[in-house]
Amino acid sequence: MSEIILETRGLTKHYGGVHALTEADFTLRRGEHVAIMGDNGAGKSTFVRQITGVEKPTRGQIIFDGVEHTFESPIEAREAGIETVFQTLALADDLDVPSNLFLGREKVRFRLGPFSILDKRAMREATMAALVKTGVKIPNLSNTIRNMSGGQRQCVAIARTAAFKSKLVIMDEPTAALGVQETAQVENIIRTLKEAGEPLILISHNMRQVFDLVDRIVVFRRGRIVANLRKEETDGQDVVAYITGAKTGAEYEGAP
Repeated sequence: MSEIILETRGLTKHYGGVHALTEADFTLRRGEHVAIMGDNGAGKSTFVRQITGVEKPTRGQIIFDGVEHTFESPIEAREAGIETVFQTLALADDLDVPSNLFLGREKVRFRLGPFSILDKRAMREATMAALVKTGVKIPNLSNTIRNMSGGQRQCVAIARTAAFKSKLVIMDEPTAALGVQETAQVENIIRTLKEAGEPLILISHNMRQVFDLVDRIVVFRRGRIVANLRKEETDGQDVVAYITGAKTGAEYEGAP
């Protein structure tokens, strides 16, 4: 089994004349947590959209778990083992916790023609197991998402990644709209995933959070990867210098 769980080679995305992502070479090892940083419009979200099947690259390769993929949709990426927590969360407000975790992947007891009888007990048990795995604490699983706090909603979205056999978790600004206590809860979940050996890509603008949680920092600027930094070999000022362009990352621009 290869040590590398995800690799992109020359990943590029153009929107007409706009070069949103250019020649992105990226690797993620099993069990590794990597932060993707950069200013707004730097190419971070574009990169994630390519590797999760939201969009198709203009060119380049995506090798996931040793197999080259061209994901046609987020469902295909999810079936391959990539679970993503987007900023929008994609939760159904009027459904309870188990129904949200299994939305689109419901467990069925049996089918009667076009009708199905859901196995609610199995989904509830699997939900409880996922909450234990991630360290998420939800007092009442029957509560609808609408009646939960922002932190609880975020935790439900994260627990959904653990309810299935995910090989990679991607989190896009998971604490951007949360308070201090809710942020701490989400960060504890990320640490639990690390202890379990789950590889993770974290998109974040929070420098303190990044240095607390990840092994490596990859910086995007103007659609290119300009830095690939080991956490223990850099600091916040160095990262900011790459984000702003004070340091150019010439080795990633094809310079000698």
